[in-house]
Amino acid sequence: VQLQACGGGLVQAGGSLRLSCAASGGTFSAYNMAWFRQAPGKEREFVALVWSGGSIRHSGSVKGRFTISRDDAEKTMYLQMNSLKPEDTALYYCAADRYRATSTAADYDYWGQGTQVTVSS
Repeated sequence: VQLQACGGGLVQAGGSLRLSCAASGGTFSAYNMAWFRQAPGKEREFVALVWSGGSIRHSGSVKGRFTISRDDAEKTMYLQMNSLKPEDTALYYCAADRYRATSTAADYDYWGQGTQVTVSS
């Protein structure tokens, strides 16, 4: 499966953005999907995941502010980000795996190219 992330941008603290991850070349509904992010000089960090069956999980740092979702008919995953903080600034990646759904980046076989989110204070 090929993944294409978009929707990043520059926003002031407290603002909102919605990221999208469009999939092609596979049976999207069969994949567990996740968002990760990576700030300069830091390791890639788990943000949220949505199982193929629709269950969701968010990291503690974004819980209550970000919401992951998927639309299997549109073959797209979303990340609604509200109440953004400067520490949310990072390159955001979408990832997919047919069999695993974890918070570990190495467990995912397919990755999008990343979309930059910058939050100014």
